[in-house]
Amino acid sequence: MASLYRRRNGIETPPRSRWQHPALTSDIPLLRAAAERARQPGEATGWSPPATRCAIDGLAGGERVTLAEIRARTSRHTSAPRVAEVLAGLGLLDKDTVPAIRTWIDRRTAELPPGFAATVRDWLLVLLDGDARSRPRSATTIYVYCTAAEPLIGRWSADRGHLREVTGDDIRAGLEELRGHPLGTTISAVRSLFRSAKKRGLIFANPARRLSAAGPEPSLLPMTGDEVRAVEQVITLPGQRLIIALAAVHAARWEAIRALTLDDLDLPSRRITIAGHPQRLGDLSHQALRAWRDHRRAAGPHTPNRHVLISTRTAPGDAPVSRGYVNFHLKPHRVSVERIRRDQILPEALTGRPDPLHLSLMFGISERPARPVRTRRP
Repeated sequence: MASLYRRRNGIETPPRSRWQHPALTSDIPLLRAAAERARQPGEATGWSPPATRCAIDGLAGGERVTLAEIRARTSRHTSAPRVAEVLAGLGLLDKDTVPAIRTWIDRRTAELPPGFAATVRDWLLVLLDGDARSRPRSATTIYVYCTAAEPLIGRWSADRGHLREVTGDDIRAGLEELRGHPLGTTISAVRSLFRSAKKRGLIFANPARRLSAAGPEPSLLPMTGDEVRAVEQVITLPGQRLIIALAAVHAARWEAIRALTLDDLDLPSRRITIAGHPQRLGDLSHQALRAWRDHRRAAGPHTPNRHVLISTRTAPGDAPVSRGYVNFHLKPHRVSVERIRRDQILPEALTGRPDPLHLSLMFGISERPARPVRTRRP
């Protein structure tokens, strides 16, 4: 009301300083650093000002806290995961809770037959934590391996009482009904299970040692109309459209697309550098890049990540997007980025210029794959 009366009477309003959270100027160094840390990812990932203030409200004192304390002490308007993310980045978080993957392992292995439960549990924990000669695996790998091995374990338990009693014939009998990717995944899981048991001396011999987990042969046929329409329906986000455009027009590999940085782009000159090969941008890829650039600026204007493709998880850091960024939506339709890339090379080799040098320079492939195969005449 005082501001209203001053404006009506023509009195100049004194300049107001921009309000900032008290924790940003606190006398406690750790609390001040934590508040600044909470403000930076908020600007990078597009948190709203109220969300950033609520995350700073959840910081208290700057001392080390546990994850259970954060969940118990934060108010209902404060995001506990955001507070935990800020404290973990400063090394002030003690993760005293049991990870969900460990609880899942205990629950699933408890349902297995007694002779197999302990061995399978030890195998999954080694995958989770790693050991002196193997790196830890992701939770997704553990889910997939356990789900693939469970049907075989249930089949073996009907006649066998322990994993050491399983023979190679038992393994092959359980794999007869599988084809394609499920077969390759199950073979990888079984080999990992028996290799872990053999390393810890739980079995005398490894019956899965000679199993081959070769994947299915890639299709060399062009994409059908149904596959093209399926890709058009499931790909809706600007980042996913950019990936499809680069794979379809420039035949870029998925790893090369992930590794693209802002320094590889020259939109005014319509140039792009993919895997060290400068190329000219076509209309489709140029429009996709401009659309993604506008979306990126609106979603994370202050992100320090120099990669072209970023997500909510990778925006605060410098890592590229994950493999499942686009393939997760394409997998149900049996289409991948690599399949789209090969679909562009094949017409160029058949109807354009079937010259190895031309294919090597245009698509960035080595001279050996680009060289035509010659068959000997009898």
